[in-house]
Amino acid sequence: MNIEDFNKAMDYWIAALDQYTFDQLLIKPSPETWSVGQMYIHLIDDTTFFIDQIRICILTNENAHAEALPFASAMLKNNDFPDEIIKGSPDNVFIPQPENKEQLLRDLMCIKEDMNVVATLMADCPFEGKSKHPGLGYFNAIEWLQFAEMHLRHHRRQKCRLDHFLFLHS
Repeated sequence: MNIEDFNKAMDYWIAALDQYTFDQLLIKPSPETWSVGQMYIHLIDDTTFFIDQIRICILTNENAHAEALPFASAMLKNNDFPDEIIKGSPDNVFIPQPENKEQLLRDLMCIKEDMNVVATLMADCPFEGKSKHPGLGYFNAIEWLQFAEMHLRHHRRQKCRLDHFLFLHS
C-alpha cells in the first residue's frame, strides 16, 4: 500500500463532487439511508479518524504485538471490503447533512494533504505501534493507510446506488 493509491481514491471523490448540485447532495432515497452529502461527511469523518490513528501508531511501540481480527486481516490481505452492504455503527444514523458543497471540497483537500504529511512521517518512523479499530482489532500505520484507501473505494459502490436513484428521479 502506498500514498499514491490513497491520493488516487481521494482525487476520485474530489472530482465526483462536481457532478452534484448542492440540492442533489441532500436528497435521501429513504429516511433510513444516507444522502450523497451524508456519505461525503462519513468519508471525511472516518478518514480523519484513520489519520489520527496513524499519528498514534508512528509515535509509539504500544500494542505492537496486538492483532487485527481474522475478518479484518482477510480484508487487508484481499485489499478490499467484502462486496456487500455493511451495516455500520448505530451512530451512523446521526450523520449530518453538509452545510455546503464548498466545505466538503475544503475538507477533502485538507484530508488529502494531512494524509500525505503522515505518510511522509511514516517513511522515517522507528516505531511499530498499533491502535485499535472500534470493530476490527489492531492496525499499524501502514494498515490504517491501506484501510483508509479501501474504505474510500468501498463507498464507491454506495455512490453508484445513490447516483442511480438520483439520476433516475431527476
